[in-house]
Amino acid sequence: MNIKTSSNRSFGIVFFVVFLLISIWPILNGEELRIWSLIISIVFLVLGLLDSKILSPLNKLWFKFGIFLGNFIAPIVMGLIFFLVVTPTGYLMKIFKKDLINLKKNNEKTYWIEKKEIKTSMKNQF
Repeated sequence: MNIKTSSNRSFGIVFFVVFLLISIWPILNGEELRIWSLIISIVFLVLGLLDSKILSPLNKLWFKFGIFLGNFIAPIVMGLIFFLVVTPTGYLMKIFKKDLINLKKNNEKTYWIEKKEIKTSMKNQF
């Protein structure tokens, strides 16, 4: 699998923003600035703006971590969507006896649906 990771520049800038937010977050609660996080954010900004190769291993590691998380999170989210949206919708359709896509068995010879009126012709389509 050959998937291209993001550039070192964008990786550095994103992590600059993340660590900058971590450093200034305590100010909202009346606490002091986190100096260690501010220093890390400045390092990421400088390395990101220089498009440094030092960020390549971190970028690849972060990308692999994202793929790893995606393997677990995506099935969980899709399962939640199925059981919280699709399943109740199916039960509601059964309760109200709706057959939106004509799946009910009937005694006719064919399932072909005849058109009652022609809405448009296929001539002069454009």
